[in-house]
Amino acid sequence: MAETNAYGTRSKPSGGVELYAWIFMRASGLLLLFLALGHLFIMHVFNSIHVIDYDFVAARYLNFFWRGYDLVMLWLALIHGLNGLRTILDDYLKGFARDTAVRMLYVIGISFLVLGTYAIIAFKPVGG
Repeated sequence: MAETNAYGTRSKPSGGVELYAWIFMRASGLLLLFLALGHLFIMHVFNSIHVIDYDFVAARYLNFFWRGYDLVMLWLALIHGLNGLRTILDDYLKGFARDTAVRMLYVIGISFLVLGTYAIIAFKPVGG
């Protein structure tokens, strides 16, 4: 568990899983900033909203790079968000309520990761 400083806020964790979660939040947040800005520019600055449709995405997903880009963004964003929610649950819930809520969070998170990963990897354009 992280120590509390004089102002009542948490400082850097001393070790274990919490340290790795703390490092992951900083690294994934920085990487997500660049991935999300890249996505924003590609989808909304370099391309007109009039050309972004199913055919645009289908053509984009023919390239392995774009599937990988979206997959990395999905995994980082979802795990980053779930880790943040887990931290909030740790701060505000105790005992059985906390354990149950964290378990539900893991089940929901893993379900979304599986569904999102399947949608990206298994996508095959219809028609053409």
